[in-house]
Amino acid sequence: MTTMTDPDPATASRLVDELVELMRLEPTGTDRFVAQSEDLGTPAVFGGQVLGQALRAASLTVDADRPVHSMHAYFLLPGEHAPIEYTVDRVRDGRSFTTRHVVARQEGRTIFEMSASFQTASDGVEHQIAAPEVQAPEGLMNELAQRVAVRDRLPAVWRDKGLAPHGLEFRQVEPLDPVNPVPRASANQMWVRAIAPLPDDPLLHRALLAYASDHGLLRAAMLPHGLSFFSGQVRVASLDHAMWFHRDFRIDDWLLYSTDSPNANGARGLCRGSFFTRDGQLVASTAQEGMLRLKDRR
Repeated sequence: MTTMTDPDPATASRLVDELVELMRLEPTGTDRFVAQSEDLGTPAVFGGQVLGQALRAASLTVDADRPVHSMHAYFLLPGEHAPIEYTVDRVRDGRSFTTRHVVARQEGRTIFEMSASFQTASDGVEHQIAAPEVQAPEGLMNELAQRVAVRDRLPAVWRDKGLAPHGLEFRQVEPLDPVNPVPRASANQMWVRAIAPLPDDPLLHRALLAYASDHGLLRAAMLPHGLSFFSGQVRVASLDHAMWFHRDFRIDDWLLYSTDSPNANGARGLCRGSFFTRDGQLVASTAQEGMLRLKDRR
């Protein structure tokens, strides 16, 4: 098994091409598409994959000069590592705004649904929150290298695909033990980028940012309790996911993903995230509530 943490340019390009192919949808009828799935070693299909593919499906039914500005999604059933069918309902086409509703199905089961809104570019007031002052990504260890360093302590299911190189790279600003993190405040920052150049396709960059937004977001709700995805102590599942796109960006340039969790109770945790460019522009915001159930250690 390959566990490269810093792939050569040819391998990096291949990995990014695989990610681009994952976001490719095959038309199967009017406003109907099918896409393939990747297996990251998780029991169910990665939710970010479904977010990105659904957003791309909706975007393909809207004029290119009217980009997405928000999306609101619900994960209804765990998806399998198998093709997914997407059906788009053209809810509304207005003078400035367009609304689409997307349903994802596998074997006749509805596993996911999403509403997305698109807007023609308009002028108006502008402001944004300031980006956190953090260490630059150069010199930080990527998450894959952190996992490889503790591979003997990872659950067996994560020692294969969970250690495989990927087209997106994440670097934690404050490294933490992937298996047994020390309890700390929920605020967390990490850098993300595609490891090779991407095509000049804004739809692709937005779909891949939606994909990336589901990576580690629920971690913010586990940090105060010293829990992790790899600890075996907690069952974690995304319940819903919202995202707002504010400004243009490229995901093959470094973006800072700053997250926190304002609340957890009732076996659910609420997490929020903001994406900033290196020069401090806020390009997207996200929020997600997830199920967090402690396992009975007996």
